[in-house]
Amino acid sequence: MHDTKERLSLFWIFALLNYLYADVIALFAIVGSLDQAPHLPPWALLGSAVLMEIPIAMIVACRLLPFRANRLANIIAGAILTLVNAFLTFVPPLVGARTPALPEYLFFATIETVCTSVIVWQAWTWSGVEAAVS
Repeated sequence: MHDTKERLSLFWIFALLNYLYADVIALFAIVGSLDQAPHLPPWALLGSAVLMEIPIAMIVACRLLPFRANRLANIIAGAILTLVNAFLTFVPPLVGARTPALPEYLFFATIETVCTSVIVWQAWTWSGVEAAVS
């Protein structure tokens, strides 16, 4: 049986790979319609970079942080990414955004949201007893 540190790290790797591949697919869609390519301001690019650094850092943090800090970091990071991803994916189509999310992006976003929700749940239910044993 894998310990929770390893399991959480694997969930972060899984989430990160889904984020990255969804972005690759989005780039293909943008290249296919260059006349509609978005021009993102520097603050949006920086925000994207910060959001992607969270799962990258959490892969390592899960393995290295002590129990209490690890549990808290996973709950906070997982909650932030769950909320941001769910908001950016599912709210714009509900409020009538000009460009609805692509079906393949909704597919990835659903997987990502479920994965980060599982991370939060795993960290929330992680007991100090198991951490002390491993």
